[in-house]
Amino acid sequence: MKSTLYKADSRGYADHGWLKSFHTFSFANYYNPERMSFGALRVLNDDRVESGMGFGSHPHRDMEIISIPLEGDLEHKDSMGTTAVIRKGEIQVMSAGTGVMHSEYNKNKDEKVKFLQIWVIPNKMNVEPRYDQISIAENAKPNDFQQILSPSADDEGVWIHQDAWFNLANFDKDHSRKYELHKKGNGVFVFVLSGKAKIGDTVLSERDAMGIEDAESFTLEALEKSDILLMEVPMEL
Repeated sequence: MKSTLYKADSRGYADHGWLKSFHTFSFANYYNPERMSFGALRVLNDDRVESGMGFGSHPHRDMEIISIPLEGDLEHKDSMGTTAVIRKGEIQVMSAGTGVMHSEYNKNKDEKVKFLQIWVIPNKMNVEPRYDQISIAENAKPNDFQQILSPSADDEGVWIHQDAWFNLANFDKDHSRKYELHKKGNGVFVFVLSGKAKIGDTVLSERDAMGIEDAESFTLEALEKSDILLMEVPMEL
């Protein structure tokens, strides 16, 4: 197994006043040639949006865009006619495909929005744009891996145009579980949302991450009550 540690304080950071964003990979004004992507995982932004503020309408194409709110409510509008609010306990996916315009706003007047913005490079270009949003809280699996994204519309969670699987792990202290990869040649990017976890001899604290390659499985252990996001993606495009 090959592993790469990404410490929380090694991420890029942008402070726009209304937006504070940590970038795991090169994004906007943050450029690190050694942090361009993890296989098909191109963007992992840890965003905080002030009340009443947000991202104005802007374009995307040929990208799978996933949003996972961690706190607060985020309003989404797009050129497909979608108007929706995503909240903690939900996941949103937008296949930009041939092109889409969208905006995201924190409509709350008294609280911030914290959410993960994730981009995955698709395996199909020029697809028809699509939007989906589901609750993941109602299917939570304490001390187990909960699949929230896959390549199949018939599987649990949302789906995207890529051989990728995302899982949430909500583990109590001292709970451990083996994760088995779905596809040969894939890697897993493990991102600790809260708590403290261990993989092999490496301890990961809040917002630390580890990229795992050349493995069929690995064991994830929670050293304290922890919420962890596992993103399995192809390493070759």
